[in-house]
Amino acid sequence: MTYSILVPVKQVADSTARIRVRNDGSDVDLSGVKMAANPFDEIALEEAIRQREAGMAREVVVVSIGPRTAQETLRKALAIGADRAIHVLAPREIEPLAVAKVLKKIAQREAVDLVFLGKQAIDDDCNQTGQMLAEFLGWPQATFASSVRIAGGEITVVREVDDGLETLALSVPAVVSVDLRLNEPRYASLPNIMKAKNKPLAEIAVEDLGVDIAPRLTLLGVREPDVRQAGTMVRSVGELASILRLAAGRI
Repeated sequence: MTYSILVPVKQVADSTARIRVRNDGSDVDLSGVKMAANPFDEIALEEAIRQREAGMAREVVVVSIGPRTAQETLRKALAIGADRAIHVLAPREIEPLAVAKVLKKIAQREAVDLVFLGKQAIDDDCNQTGQMLAEFLGWPQATFASSVRIAGGEITVVREVDDGLETLALSVPAVVSVDLRLNEPRYASLPNIMKAKNKPLAEIAVEDLGVDIAPRLTLLGVREPDVRQAGTMVRSVGELASILRLAAGRI
């Protein structure tokens, strides 16, 4: 038995980019900032491709929600190895609740069996979409996966918890969110980048899905973190001990 896997991929600011705050403090300023796929989603995509290569998946479909620039991220996902892509065109960033509702519609339209996605996005760090999607679909879920094995109509997931490792067995269909230690994503080769230009990329307006994407949260403001004060060099352990005693006395 082989499965169809849906992999949501979010376009975020590149992890190496320096993020600036707008002059009015209303939000971060992403103008001119290099954008890239969310690293956790890249790990989810790599796992889906590996399952296809192992004969466990028949198709890997990637989906991204956002402005037209998100198609750059989808093309890269196709070059890495996804079979086809879906772009849900949205005029702005939407919150995890709305994302989960959109992904539910896409998963049902595409009749997929599994959803692999990153445990969180590095821009908002919400860690909510996978859990809400599983609830909307009524599917079992496993979060923070560090190992995934599919066999006999069942998916076995090892996840990291505070006390060590936990192993879960889920029936298919299921939603799995992945952690950093699951795998090392591959790079897109030049031949595959050229082939990706001919792979299908469908575009859907978010309004056509009948999903309410109105924000539930209000961003009050954004500010730069406080500048860290310079440290003090000490000449001996005794001097350090004296400074620590004085600091402890002031607490």
